[in-house]
Amino acid sequence: MPAPLSLGIDIGGTFTDIVIFDSATGQARIGKVSTTPNDPAEGAVDGVRRLLAAHRIAPDQIGRVVHATTLFTNALIERKGARTGLITTAGFRDTLEIGRERKYELYDLFIEIPRPLVPRAWRREVAERLAPDGTVEIPLDIDALLHEATALVADGVESLAVVFLHAYANAAHERIAAEVLAQRFPRLSLSLSSDIAPEIREYPRASTTVANAYVRPLAERYLDRLEARLLGLGIIGGFFLMLSSGGLTHGAEAKRAPVQLLESGPAAGALAGAWFGRTADLARVLAFDMGGTTAKLALVDGGEPLVAFGFEAARAKRFLRGSGLPIQIATIELIEIGAGGGSIARRSELDTLQVGPDSAGADPGPACYGRGGEAPTVTDADLLLGYLNADFFLGGAMRIDTGAAERAVGGLAAALGMDRLRAAYGIHDVVNENMAGAARVAIAERGRIPHEYALMATGGAAPVHAWQVARKLGVKRLVCPPGAGVGSTIGMLMAQARVDRVASLNVPLAHADWAELASVFARLRAEADAVIATTGADLAAAAAQRLADMRYIGQGSEITVALPSVLDADSVRSAFEGAYRGLYGRTPPGAAIQFVALRLALSAPMPGSGGHLTQEAGNGPARKGTRAVWFPEANGLVETAVYDRYALRPGDAVVGPAVFEETESTFVIGPGGRASVLADGTIDVVLP
Repeated sequence: MPAPLSLGIDIGGTFTDIVIFDSATGQARIGKVSTTPNDPAEGAVDGVRRLLAAHRIAPDQIGRVVHATTLFTNALIERKGARTGLITTAGFRDTLEIGRERKYELYDLFIEIPRPLVPRAWRREVAERLAPDGTVEIPLDIDALLHEATALVADGVESLAVVFLHAYANAAHERIAAEVLAQRFPRLSLSLSSDIAPEIREYPRASTTVANAYVRPLAERYLDRLEARLLGLGIIGGFFLMLSSGGLTHGAEAKRAPVQLLESGPAAGALAGAWFGRTADLARVLAFDMGGTTAKLALVDGGEPLVAFGFEAARAKRFLRGSGLPIQIATIELIEIGAGGGSIARRSELDTLQVGPDSAGADPGPACYGRGGEAPTVTDADLLLGYLNADFFLGGAMRIDTGAAERAVGGLAAALGMDRLRAAYGIHDVVNENMAGAARVAIAERGRIPHEYALMATGGAAPVHAWQVARKLGVKRLVCPPGAGVGSTIGMLMAQARVDRVASLNVPLAHADWAELASVFARLRAEADAVIATTGADLAAAAAQRLADMRYIGQGSEITVALPSVLDADSVRSAFEGAYRGLYGRTPPGAAIQFVALRLALSAPMPGSGGHLTQEAGNGPARKGTRAVWFPEANGLVETAVYDRYALRPGDAVVGPAVFEETESTFVIGPGGRASVLADGTIDVVLP
């Protein structure tokens, strides 16, 4: 009989969240520890050890481990990946530098273009050429390939990306190159574009493959080390990784293509929003996840978050599209909307208040952490405004220095010529306005209206800020699930195994060979089944979704369309035109349609996932007392009731203002808010 418990580990920029979940009883044991930036696995394993000991859980009761991390994203941002080389078709050495040859800020004379992950000296060319249909025009020069690879290895390159022109249409040259290079350089890490991103457009394909090569050695070492340390604790259950698409995969697949994990942590937050939204019977949810470093938003329609097939990593300008590295992977549509609890506030060059984008991180962290940080942060401001309790931070496990927060925010207040509390609320309000503004734009771009949604707050900081963000957006319903501070980790444990596969198919709809399409989907399904089978997921209950990237002939971009069960010209045209109208309001009359790529998304339930979450009711009265809390509705401090969230019971009702405290987060509602407690402990709030 398999061990009954699941362990989730989510390593963020400031805190590492740990959850042990029993799907049979719905009981969750929760831990939150500071991230150890120099060795993230160290803090995670120490936190697991402490959580097991605190609840007297034997390590062999852990049947599976699910992990998400920002480590690989940070490696791209900080340029701390492997020494990476690129071998490409003659004439295409500078694709990474040329990019799309487009400025993301047209009038910025000092524009900062994303720096390639591979310096020019390590970008080498070899003679070979494929036509767009995959026909070989120039055979691969193997001698030249080995010559260039030998020079790169001599320079210290440890990971190599191979990106040949039109390899999405014919992988033969890349396969030959991989075979030859693996034989000559068995320790060289290889990433092929035909494996990682077999899609049209040379720049995004090269960027994605290079990003994979850049983080792959780091991923292999890190995942091997973490798995070994967990085994050292006596945890022998399966080891799984959270994908950016919101699914799970096994360790070998994660090491092969770690680029799929770049958005794993935030994706888990979106899954938590979807899962708790279904529990609360919400059709539309804005999943708002705010931690120590960033805040992100995901739209959940019909119980499922929206999935895209590309995003940008390591942006030079955090909120500007086009300023990052394009990555062609399946990912939950995540919108970075703001800063996190550790984001630093300062006076700008225009003598205004600026918050972020830089963060105090885990070390030294906000000034109030007492670890040497002196810059004022969002967390310091929230503490001074009464939203946080210095004596109950992480349930009292972490000492908080209120004096240090006062000095940090006070220095900024003096520079701005205002009193300390006004400066603190200014920090809080700037962050909220930035997030609400970014959310408005992102929601409008998707043809949605904010008030049609409920705002779901997860992460350590989102429950503190959600009330004001909801007010600014005009949202009338606000939801905070139990264990919100570790919501992403809970979301991971509910995830299914998932595999996404893509194949290029550039053909007009009118000339489509439906037998060929069926054959391509059958091949993609076989590949996906092989990966899913090794996760231990229930293949008998697997669900496959067939999609296609399509456009009108002559357009420069395409949309992804869910295909009907019956593949014929009329049905597919109807599906495409319906999706197109949903985005753009109309379709061009008489325009011909074409396929660009076929996609298959296969998901299957994992053992130990799903179920329901139960919250044990605490002893004693729910109301703990009162404290002064700043609300702009009252233009100042208001004596506010403080509740022990663990002592609340289903059916309890509270009228705001109120503060609900639990170990990992604090939920704040303002005057006029009407809160009720649902069966699973979720707090459901109706705004005035």
